[in-house]
Amino acid sequence: MKTLYVIGIGAGDPDHLTMQAVKALNQVDVFFLMDKGPAKDKLLDLRHEICRRYIVDHPHRFVTADSPERQRGEPDYPASVEDLNRAKQATFERLIDEELSDGQRGGFLVWGDPSLYDSTVRILQSIREAGRCAFEFEVIPGISSVQALAARHQVPLNSIGGALEITTGRRLAAGQVGDAATVVVMLDAEDAYRQVSDPDTQVYWGAYVGTPDEILIRGRLGDVADDIERTRKAARKQNGWIMDTYVLRKP
Repeated sequence: MKTLYVIGIGAGDPDHLTMQAVKALNQVDVFFLMDKGPAKDKLLDLRHEICRRYIVDHPHRFVTADSPERQRGEPDYPASVEDLNRAKQATFERLIDEELSDGQRGGFLVWGDPSLYDSTVRILQSIREAGRCAFEFEVIPGISSVQALAARHQVPLNSIGGALEITTGRRLAAGQVGDAATVVVMLDAEDAYRQVSDPDTQVYWGAYVGTPDEILIRGRLGDVADDIERTRKAARKQNGWIMDTYVLRKP
């Protein structure tokens, strides 16, 4: 039987790895890496660095495949994500079938935590349910960008007796948020914090958290929104991509 590990590797700092993740790394025979193009080479470089740092005397190899891309501008966002995941499923299934022998262990190194806005677990479940490829898999939790951001800003995510909501920029822009005292926003490509009506809302924003490119901004939303937007655009232009998260807290 083939075995797969879905390993959360943290938000960008190699020191984010848990001891459980390190133990799993040292059991993997084949690491499957998704190449998202030259602009995101740093994402691949970090994965290689983590393996160099933590794997001790265990033979292993890397198999890299081009990562499918979601069609941008599609009016039906859920449908475009489903199409993307089907393309990923075909790629993953081919890699597991062709590159992993029976009795070997494969590994997927997931940015942050596999449970939070990542499709790897869902895709592996779909592959197994399809029945063309037999394997077992284990999920190793990791430090998410949400946890890393809160730590870097030195703020708790919860308020006393208050609710916490984790959502997307798309939902925030559409007004699809609850009445939680604290809202964590991920996957915001459109500066959705601009839709928040109360300028006294506190914002704790961070990009590339845990990496050498880390940027942090905090303050009253009415005071720092322009700074966040300007900084975000400049960082995206310089790096070719941006990975940012922010916390909104009602006054």
